[in-house]
Amino acid sequence: MAVKDSHRARQAQATKEQVARAARVLFAEHGYVATTIAAISAAADIPAQTIYSAFGNKPAILREIARIWIADADTRRLAEESLALADPAARMRAAAHWHTRQFETGIDVIRIYQEAARADPRMADELRRVWGARERELELYLASFELSHPPDRALDILLACTASEVYSLLVHDRGWSVAEYERWLGDCLVSQLLP
Repeated sequence: MAVKDSHRARQAQATKEQVARAARVLFAEHGYVATTIAAISAAADIPAQTIYSAFGNKPAILREIARIWIADADTRRLAEESLALADPAARMRAAAHWHTRQFETGIDVIRIYQEAARADPRMADELRRVWGARERELELYLASFELSHPPDRALDILLACTASEVYSLLVHDRGWSVAEYERWLGDCLVSQLLP
């Protein structure tokens, strides 16, 4: 019986991931608001009723997209590993690396969340919670450094430098390579935050 349950759970998770990957493409191409469950159903080749049973609604699909993105980007591991670096400049450059990795693999997910937040007050609340959790994690990260600014100002600088809009401007609009952005971000964090 446990084998059947385990197999069913794997199948259910595979279905959810298939739906999420199809929805991510549609949300990015057509917008979160304009994309219907019927369109996701057709793109994923999964019946709409199965999608409703597995997720219930589009916000739940977006949460699954974000979960997959964060797992694929592996930024949590990269951030934890960076804390083991003794050299403060190397740690700041490691932070530039995991931020870059996060944007490189999921700038579309951030944009989708932003669109969803503009359209749905519940998603706006959720996005505020996500940004708040990010700020708390970055505060903890900064606490491992001797900084050239008070903690609140250092956090402001880190948030400004690592804003997704800056990545989009430099990489997508201005044509910087991802490597150039990462190098610039590392230089910026080291020069702005370390004594």
